[in-house]
Amino acid sequence: MSMGSDMYRQQILDHYRNPRNHGELDEPTFSHEGFNPSCGDELEFDVDLADDGETVENVAFHGDGCAISQASASLLSQELPGMTLDEIDELDRDDVLDLLGVEVTPMRIKCAVLAEKVVQDGADIYRGEKELEATSTEDDE
Repeated sequence: MSMGSDMYRQQILDHYRNPRNHGELDEPTFSHEGFNPSCGDELEFDVDLADDGETVENVAFHGDGCAISQASASLLSQELPGMTLDEIDELDRDDVLDLLGVEVTPMRIKCAVLAEKVVQDGADIYRGEKELEATSTEDDE
């Protein structure tokens, strides 16, 4: 195990044990929840947009799950403020994996990308582009 890899593992544990932006916003612009049935991960993100209706001003999340899903949500919550909804749409699996900084096994990919998918689906619902009660990683390949 390389020293860099160990550093990222420590970062994941830190974000799992001390998640950033954990909680709920009082009056979010939109909220959305999602789950990963294969692992039992559950997340809900609250997003507050700036007056322009496009730029993320504040984010909070809460939920329960494995270290990868919770660390991914915490790390992503730090990246979202200042991003536009279009920039959120452009996020992909590699962006989230880069935030984590470690190689994630195929069985854990759904854990890692749950936060990204929840925020993206929430933004799409907010814009009226999608109707969905909750996001699921069930159909991901």
